[in-house]
Amino acid sequence: MTTAIWFILLGSLLLVVGFTAAYIKTVPATTAIVYLLIGFVLGPMGFHLFHFNPLEESALMELLTEIAVLISLYCAGVKMPAPVTFKRWRNPLQLAVISMTLTVGLVTLFGYYWLALPLGAAVLLGAVVAPTDPVLATEVQVRHADDNDQLRFALTSEAGMNDGSAFPFVMLGLGLLGLHDLGDSGWRWLVMDVIWASGAGIGIGILAGCGVGWLVQKMRTTFSGTEFLETFLGLGLIAFAYGISLWVDAWGFLAVFSAAVALRHTELRLSGLKQDYSDATSGETYPGDKPQPIAHIHESSLVFNEHLERLAEILLVLMIGGSMFWDSWSWRAVGFAAFLFFIARPLSVHIGLLGTRAPMRLRNLAGWFGVRGVGSLYYLMYAVQHGLPENIAMELIHLILVVVALSILVHGISVKPAIARFWRSRRSG
Repeated sequence: MTTAIWFILLGSLLLVVGFTAAYIKTVPATTAIVYLLIGFVLGPMGFHLFHFNPLEESALMELLTEIAVLISLYCAGVKMPAPVTFKRWRNPLQLAVISMTLTVGLVTLFGYYWLALPLGAAVLLGAVVAPTDPVLATEVQVRHADDNDQLRFALTSEAGMNDGSAFPFVMLGLGLLGLHDLGDSGWRWLVMDVIWASGAGIGIGILAGCGVGWLVQKMRTTFSGTEFLETFLGLGLIAFAYGISLWVDAWGFLAVFSAAVALRHTELRLSGLKQDYSDATSGETYPGDKPQPIAHIHESSLVFNEHLERLAEILLVLMIGGSMFWDSWSWRAVGFAAFLFFIARPLSVHIGLLGTRAPMRLRNLAGWFGVRGVGSLYYLMYAVQHGLPENIAMELIHLILVVVALSILVHGISVKPAIARFWRSRRSG
């Protein structure tokens, strides 16, 4: 398609979504489903007006997905409750570490024995699909900073953490394929890719977030009437924390999420405010759906960044739809998606939450809503850009596109009825 047609398409799509946003909220569907179906219609599965080749455009795809994930991680982080306590964060920590590791292991076994992939490719496949997505999982994310929904909190914070904690497994898969130095008996991988990169990423994020929060509060108290471009400060924090992490070989996704959490925590602590949970339960809303406005950087920068997140979602989901052919829907790919959705994810969640007080209905929904999306595409494009052999790259692209497309469809259709039923059962119980 020409540039003019692309602008007309995107403009028309934005207008349609803008006018129908209220209606979409009332039906069992999400905006991502709309974008995907339009991609199907205009792409090779429909009128073939355009075709996006992820292998040939892997560098562009890596950059776009990287930006989308970074913005989404910041938006998720600044909505996390403060203060940060182990009791509150225990469930998502276990989901992001234990459940994700189990998912990588189960997918590796499936990929190696059932899909007949090389061991390194099977590990890489597990690492790519293991993290849940912070971009496309809007309906199961916390709505705002004072949202007291434990299910949304667990899924949002899990997505924020495991989009960084999956990186060591990506590097392990690349190492087993001979594309990354694991060291003797894997010691370099353990020390540098697991311990150092993860710990340094979290530390850099905390220092950056606390530093920006402290500096803003200091300038406001020292110089009365000081005004800031909050959006620039939010984007600057994302870029700074991520850039420092890349510079010292730390995981930047962990740094950005940690920076956003630390920024909110610092601003609330220095201003003397406490977490304020709403308990509204009437009408079609859920508990905590009415945000309490707070004049802070983390709140002021959130709206603009969420708009950027939605724009990135439109573009990337259209690309996914325009990347697929009718023969992409092979039984091999659909079978793998079914294994991931119905076996690997639920099993890993239930095992990962052993020993916690999480109710069974929360575990069941958390096991189902492991949305796969932009994060998986980023890791796959990252691997391609780091020398993944073309035959393996084509196979993994085929599998991942089907997984992401099916996740958008089945999770998108089921999320609103399932969440509504979850809250009805809580109120009646």
